[in-house]
Amino acid sequence: MTVKILLLEDDIQLNETVKQFLELKGYEVYEAYDGLKAEEIAYEKHIDLMLLDVKVPHMSGFDFLKNIRKQGKEIPAIFITSLNSVEDVEKGFSLGCDDYIRKPFALKELQVRVESLLKRSFGTHEDKVDLGEGLAFDIKELSLTRNKEKIPLKTKELKLLALFLQHPNMLLDYEKINETLWEYDEEPSAGSLRTYIKRIRAAIGKEKVETIKNIGYRFVK
Repeated sequence: MTVKILLLEDDIQLNETVKQFLELKGYEVYEAYDGLKAEEIAYEKHIDLMLLDVKVPHMSGFDFLKNIRKQGKEIPAIFITSLNSVEDVEKGFSLGCDDYIRKPFALKELQVRVESLLKRSFGTHEDKVDLGEGLAFDIKELSLTRNKEKIPLKTKELKLLALFLQHPNMLLDYEKINETLWEYDEEPSAGSLRTYIKRIRAAIGKEKVETIKNIGYRFVK
């Protein structure tokens, strides 16, 4: 699978330079010069990682990421910006970014950060995650199969399984899970979550998902 990157940067020369560099490294890059165009791309395309400038026309990188996260999209994001105050960095991480790189930067540094973040997401660049015993999770299609036969799971169950696979052996509290599963205008349901967990356990094995009482769950890899 070719990793697809959304690049939001209004400096035309820098945008073109980063795009060409990443394409030479084998990535597919969708460029945007303003926040509204970036939002359009994020909803229309399958994106694996986002590189976001903050000070861009129509909608700032901060507001763009905020909107994306409200929609439940957990696409890894790196801010590339000239802003360097502690408050700006703190704001970026509070909105859900995964890394921060300050301008000016070396393209090699950008490459290292991109590769590091991609390795943390699913731990693979392949289309499918092998779960053993004939089970495979398709990252792009959000589907679970056993011996190539699709296992019927609902969208929220698949999103929850994807979240577990992105954070193997890590405790995921209810807040993190709720942010991923429910849209901003939906009310999280503890009963529904228990049902999703039950169906995931039935599909991949009960021992794979641990209950951490009163806190959340953990996927055991």
